[in-house]
Amino acid sequence: MTTPATPAAASPTGTPALYVEVDGSPVADPELLATLMSGYGHFTAMQVRDGRVQGLGLHLDRLDRATRELFDRGLDGGRVRALVGAALETAGRQDASARVYVYDGGRTAVTVRAPFPPDRTPQALRSVTYWRPAAHIKHLGGFGQTYHGEAARRAGFDEALLTAPDGEIAEGAVTNIAFWDGTSVIWPSAPCLAGITMALLAPRLPSTSRRVTLADLPSFRSAFVTNSRGIAPVSRIDGVELVVDQELMDRVYAAYDAAPWETL
Repeated sequence: MTTPATPAAASPTGTPALYVEVDGSPVADPELLATLMSGYGHFTAMQVRDGRVQGLGLHLDRLDRATRELFDRGLDGGRVRALVGAALETAGRQDASARVYVYDGGRTAVTVRAPFPPDRTPQALRSVTYWRPAAHIKHLGGFGQTYHGEAARRAGFDEALLTAPDGEIAEGAVTNIAFWDGTSVIWPSAPCLAGITMALLAPRLPSTSRRVTLADLPSFRSAFVTNSRGIAPVSRIDGVELVVDQELMDRVYAAYDAAPWETL
């Protein structure tokens, strides 16, 4: 059961100490809104099918670790499962795209929307000089990556590729990236968010992690990106064309499909 928020203390005039309006209407719980708008917190995104999630335990572990790091407290996985399950029931969905947001004070929000079908369209990436702060946390307030991602799309690309000034590759704006040298899948070793899809794939494929730079791109045959919505091949990065290797992608998709589904 969600604990109701404590009302803001009133001033001597009777007006709450924190008063907020949105589109001209007063907010019922200004303290809650202030927490949600603070930009300090973290989240996870998952695809739910028939009330089940691939890598659910990994999602719960990540939420707990980040909550401990940001707020010096744990996050009970059973409570998260109950909150997501209740939100799905209220929304009348067993197939969904769900997100769990965690804020200071242990506030936990769940969003549920229609499921995202996998998009396996080859992606064109535009490199930008930017690394996310505290990249190991799926944190809120990702203005930089959103800015670069939108700029890449306006320039005719599908996604931004985040790199250091010397060209070292970290991750996509909202994806992990992996390269194929004909023998192994190479995940860049630069600081990045270890996405759940990446975590499910790496042990199921011949994988290694090492430094990768833009200058290394011609040495790779293929690449692909992963996130909570699925996996897609990469057709080019900036002006470097990459082979969309269907045999490789079939192998990658099969490895991901082999990951078990866990009941909420």
